[in-house]
Amino acid sequence: MNLVSASLFAALVAVTLMITAWASKRNKSAADHYVAGGSLTGRQNGVAIAGDFISAASFLGVTGAIALTGFNGFYLAVFVPVAFVLAMLLIAEPLRNLGRFTLADVLATRFPGKDVRSMMALSTVVISVVYLVSQLVGAALLVSLLFDLDYAVAVLIIGTLTTAYTLVGGMLATSWIQIIKTGLLMVCAVVLFVLVLVRFDFNPFGPFSTALAEFGQSFVAPQRTSGTASFDQLSQTVGLVLGVLGLPHVMIRFLTVPDARQARTSAYTAIWIFFAFYLLVPVLGYGAAKLVGVEVIKSENRGGNLAVAQLAETVGGGVLLAFVAAVAFVTILAALSGLVIATSGAIAHDLYGQVIRNGSVSAKAQHRAARVATVATCVIGVAIAFAAQKQNVAFLASLGMSIAACANLPALLLTMYWKRMTARAVISGIVVGLVLSITVILLSPVVQGPDSILGFSNPALAVAPLSLAVSVVVALMSAPSGETKARADRLFSVMRIRALTGQTETENDDTMAATR
Repeated sequence: MNLVSASLFAALVAVTLMITAWASKRNKSAADHYVAGGSLTGRQNGVAIAGDFISAASFLGVTGAIALTGFNGFYLAVFVPVAFVLAMLLIAEPLRNLGRFTLADVLATRFPGKDVRSMMALSTVVISVVYLVSQLVGAALLVSLLFDLDYAVAVLIIGTLTTAYTLVGGMLATSWIQIIKTGLLMVCAVVLFVLVLVRFDFNPFGPFSTALAEFGQSFVAPQRTSGTASFDQLSQTVGLVLGVLGLPHVMIRFLTVPDARQARTSAYTAIWIFFAFYLLVPVLGYGAAKLVGVEVIKSENRGGNLAVAQLAETVGGGVLLAFVAAVAFVTILAALSGLVIATSGAIAHDLYGQVIRNGSVSAKAQHRAARVATVATCVIGVAIAFAAQKQNVAFLASLGMSIAACANLPALLLTMYWKRMTARAVISGIVVGLVLSITVILLSPVVQGPDSILGFSNPALAVAPLSLAVSVVVALMSAPSGETKARADRLFSVMRIRALTGQTETENDDTMAATR
């Protein structure tokens, strides 16, 4: 069994290394490293975006959550397609037209000061590290299960591989690894789906009927909750839907395509893949609960993160277990690389290149800074992952999305769509969103245990409205007047032209003149 596992792992890792070696020849500049030089097509990028979500959080965490908690675990995934519909309508095209490498670049088109860029860069780092930890935990658990390695050793191995991929191949390698592994992961999901249905006489409702008979009504229908539990569940849903629109490693993917039309294509390609994948997940989750057993799943990992691997072994034996685990492992490596690129971009491009060096930095120096930031990001992620072994990876990912909904989303939307938004309001909203959301998490039962001060763990529903309200109030209080207001209005008009058309105001005037 170890030989089969090792062979499959080695084969897939070898493929990814070949892709990385190919991409390294094209990874020569900061643009190549951060956004693949804008060379991806919309469909390619859409598949890569889907790969960012169909990773540890979905394939491992959501399936495990359904196996342990029933239908309520499906809330961790069912709203992802909804989130990307909103992204397509509100974010994708303006972000592609306004951004260069990072989310801070988008805000800087209207508020070019250092303070705004610094706060968005800090928010990007915090959110990406939280999400990074969820992926590291999932990958380490897989490796430790298959090869009987200590969890800490597995985390170190994965951290080393992620560092190597990102340093050498950049975003181009990451994107193509995501594209290939998304296809492989869909194959895994379909194979598991069919093998589970075999155990239920090819009745797609068999797993649900069996779960109903064995575990009761609450396991196959939304569970009625009250008080803080109900609030926490709704907050998690809000965080999932809105948080996607502020996730740095997902949003910067819209910068890897050449124009806004391709950005829109990216979004709806990802949506169709999400719909296809998440139709299969409930059957896998309920199948694992019945065929593997809830207590057996908990005994291997309290968060249920290994339910898919245990299901694969139950229905397909050691070979299928090895194949599913190997594909999931490569899936997580690619997601990790994308997260590291988003974080290193915020550090090297925003903080170092634009804030510390005032934009006076060569492309070579910035590329070098990005590589240093890559190593630092991986070290920090590995250190935190050591303490997060027992947490459900889908829950950890949902916390990252909730922080994004609280800190990043109000700043992005109000900057792009509200004429009266100010730089001071952007900074205030991000600070409130970051500080309060992290405070809620630190005081929640997840960290403090049953005796925690707060009865809920997800900050989105409580903090996001506060962040939005603070942003609006501060914007109204700090509204400019006179000549300053005229300049601000002019800058907003220029930004809107660029957001809608991809052209600067001068280019738009030239186009109109040529049309006449």
